[in-house]
Amino acid sequence: MTLGPEEIAQAFSGHRFADAYPYLAEDVHWTLVGGPMITGKQAVIDTCEQTLRELAETTTQFAKFKTIVGPDAVVIDATGTYDGPDGSRSIIGSCDIFDFVDSSIVEITSYTIELPAD
Repeated sequence: MTLGPEEIAQAFSGHRFADAYPYLAEDVHWTLVGGPMITGKQAVIDTCEQTLRELAETTTQFAKFKTIVGPDAVVIDATGTYDGPDGSRSIIGSCDIFDFVDSSIVEITSYTIELPAD
């Protein structure tokens, strides 16, 4: 099954990274605003796999997951609650901007911030 840009972006932002891997361009750039830029498909995959290992025992629920689709870009605005196995809780606001060329992600820009617990 072939995914469209909206579904690819939703998979990536929803931590279903493997669904998005086939659509990463070989020279993809992922900018973590305030952090590093990750360059290349394998480096992005490695970062995603590390994130999945870190979240393996964490429960994630998205209170907001808004998708905006343009002709060559998709934006995901999300708020997620992450509950750790030790009882810890983090609420994260994020915005991921995906740029596509020929159905491949060529650039991702991610903004994230920890929000205060209500």
